[in-house]
Amino acid sequence: MTTDHQKDDSLNPQNIFPVLAVLGAVFLWGSSFAAMKHLVTTINPWAIMWLRTGIATLALISFTSRLSEPVKKGKDRKALALLAFLMPCLYFSFESHALTYTSATQAGLISASLPLMVAVGAGFFFKEKTTIIGWLGLAISITGVGVLSLTGSPSINATNPILGNMLEIAAMISATGYMLLVKRLSANYGPWTLTAVQNASGCLFFIPGLYLLIRDGLGPEPLTILIIAGYLGAFVTLGAFGLYNVGMSKLPAGKASAFINLVPAIAAFFGWLLLDETLTSLQMLASLIIFAGVWLAQCGDKFRRKKRLCRV
Repeated sequence: MTTDHQKDDSLNPQNIFPVLAVLGAVFLWGSSFAAMKHLVTTINPWAIMWLRTGIATLALISFTSRLSEPVKKGKDRKALALLAFLMPCLYFSFESHALTYTSATQAGLISASLPLMVAVGAGFFFKEKTTIIGWLGLAISITGVGVLSLTGSPSINATNPILGNMLEIAAMISATGYMLLVKRLSANYGPWTLTAVQNASGCLFFIPGLYLLIRDGLGPEPLTILIIAGYLGAFVTLGAFGLYNVGMSKLPAGKASAFINLVPAIAAFFGWLLLDETLTSLQMLASLIIFAGVWLAQCGDKFRRKKRLCRV
């Protein structure tokens, strides 16, 4: 019989490594907003994306034969193609252009809506139930994103925050599809196979960026650009997605995506530390609304579990 004192599965020792892997990915993702914001003010976003995926592919290529499995025929190929198209192709396209118009802090805050999007998607595709409170939390979170966008005024770090934030929402929708596909494909493929497919596809998709890179160069500080691009490619594009794919292969989709809630705080910290970004009072209120929606959705899920336990 199940009791209220039963231990949560997340406390099981075998789940510690996947949790640490997801936490590592979240930290790297949170730090990437400020790094990307710096780069998009200097060189074309497509050039940045080619550098990121190219560096990641180069770093992984010597290990691919040992870590990856052969791709099966049939539906898996279509699913893998869609996975790569959503992430990194669409996601990076939307987010890199979003950061040319909005601040790293605002973009990071919008990412707080991702866990709720994943939860809704998991309800449709994996039959994971979403409560009424969960739907209410999603609505509140989306309202907060709207307030955050509409209260943003043009500044040095956010020349068109409404457009930038809408592009960031599109990036989150792409990320949602990616996470759901990772959960489906992880039953047949290891995390590094999925990571290799993503990086190689992104390197090909963003190849026009190579032309732009040759044409325009690396700007007035090429060494700084290469160091930041190397960090984004080797640690964020390769490391973060690899770590997250490891976590997603071992944890439920909803639980793994919940850690994304930490990204806004990390992004805001690095935006303040490296770019001197701040939020207005209304934007802080909007941020609280976003977090309130996420918190309400999670509380609704906990309430549903407790109610089910009480019936046993």
